[in-house]
Amino acid sequence: MRFQPFPLTGKSYAEIHGRFRWRLPEHFNIGVACTNALPADRLALIDVSAKPARRFTFGELAALTNRVANVLCGVGLERGDRVAVVLPQIPATALAHIGAFKARLISVPLSSLFGTDALRYRLADSATRAVVTDAEGMERIAALDGVPDLRWIFVTDGAASSDTRVIDFWRAVGEASPRFAAPLNRADEPCMIIYTSGTTGPPKGVLHAHRVLLGQASGFRVCHEFTPQRGDLMWTPADWAWIGGLVNTLLLAWLHGVPMIAAPRRGFDAEWALNLLAEHGVRNVFLPTTALRMMLQCPIPRGIMLRSLVTGGEPQEVGLLEDARSRFGITFNESYGQTEADFVIGQCASRWPVRPGSMGLPYPGHDVQVLGPDGARSATGEVGEVMVRAPDPTMLLEYWNRPDATRDKFQGSWLRTGDLARVDDEGYFWFEARIDDVIKSAGYRIGPDEIEECLLRHEAVANTAVVGAPDPVRGQVVMAYVQLRRGFEPSPKLEARLRAHVKRHLAAYQYPRLIEFAESLPLTPSGKVDRGSLRRQAAGRASDRLGKDAGAPAP
Repeated sequence: MRFQPFPLTGKSYAEIHGRFRWRLPEHFNIGVACTNALPADRLALIDVSAKPARRFTFGELAALTNRVANVLCGVGLERGDRVAVVLPQIPATALAHIGAFKARLISVPLSSLFGTDALRYRLADSATRAVVTDAEGMERIAALDGVPDLRWIFVTDGAASSDTRVIDFWRAVGEASPRFAAPLNRADEPCMIIYTSGTTGPPKGVLHAHRVLLGQASGFRVCHEFTPQRGDLMWTPADWAWIGGLVNTLLLAWLHGVPMIAAPRRGFDAEWALNLLAEHGVRNVFLPTTALRMMLQCPIPRGIMLRSLVTGGEPQEVGLLEDARSRFGITFNESYGQTEADFVIGQCASRWPVRPGSMGLPYPGHDVQVLGPDGARSATGEVGEVMVRAPDPTMLLEYWNRPDATRDKFQGSWLRTGDLARVDDEGYFWFEARIDDVIKSAGYRIGPDEIEECLLRHEAVANTAVVGAPDPVRGQVVMAYVQLRRGFEPSPKLEARLRAHVKRHLAAYQYPRLIEFAESLPLTPSGKVDRGSLRRQAAGRASDRLGKDAGAPAP
């Protein structure tokens, strides 16, 4: 069955949103929709890590993923079994997921950067039975204990092993049949478990159904300015182990017949990314906000001709929009969501005004409100929690084996995002803070994002993250980790200037009592600043630093 894009007609937000109606099929399989249902000779993937670059058509992908499905079924995996994929951004990653979907298995995307403890927890929690990985991943996974359900380890680079569980992935694929009967599963059948970052407790497995791709399709088309268009070619630096890379970009691009670039790289290099865009004529890109900031600090090479630029993952300072517009020549569209319910709010510069710093407006098909603790809708300008009304096809089915967490995620018929925001008189959403990021200092509730935005307006600051550090008197104090621009050096004098800058523009109680300069900020696999890691660092260093730093009396 070929996917027909949902109609998104109209010249204004009101027209598009008002006319939109979900048309969800009873049966839908992501693997079939992203390969078999598309023209066989159409370009689907360019692997730039190969020399010369390797090109795959949708017909080739259909045959290869049929082979993968046959391999997975051939070793004895049954409907609903879990298959983990521990690989970077390479063709085998996509083939493994698509093949698992066709075989009606549940894929578990995991970052190739995970260490042994992170892998052990997720493999054991999901009761994974098979893993597709490379030689480096095999060495880590084969040595793990406490993963009793694991039976097969498919290795993509032919590494030899005496472990009887290890199978050469490409040899097995080459020997399998390219024919596989198209599955007839319901749209709400489970298809993947994506683990949250675990910043407020053990990581939770978000169980999604095949319908998640349809639920995100309207937001994807709108934020990418009504893709597909002639010449569209998409890339993201986001790891394909994260929903932003795998679902929001790769699978949605293929659902719409848009070709993707696969470009594996350990760590993000802004100059390399810019050259990639120019060399390959990328037209559509999703950039985590941190990656965009890093790219804007580099010279922009000639030849970049972007048609759509989408950002997300963390709040943005007001000046970022104009900076990007002046450098790339287009207005980027912010998108908002989370692993549990993504692509629910955002921008579309061609259809409604983009307000710098705003999250945007609800995307077609999603009922999103800011509600208070009593469940009542917050008044205009009043801060409340962002919630999404169920049912909605973009939503999770449940947290894997966590009925308690699933119950807590909902307030009646509303999914709780855990994000605080306000809505202005024209319906635009404005982010305030994560509920668990709010800093409670001497009776004040302080959101870190306003402080970060203020620091980013200082000429010396390239990037920053603000967290709460423990304090015996105030409970917590504001601590800022600061990455400096080229030409600036850490010094007590610069610390004082940054504190004065925040005091001048915000309230006196919001300035960072603690400042630590860093060469770089730690990132999660999704490309966001890893606040959890920074909070743990802050907890370990706050007591040592507080005695040395000057500070105003407690309010």
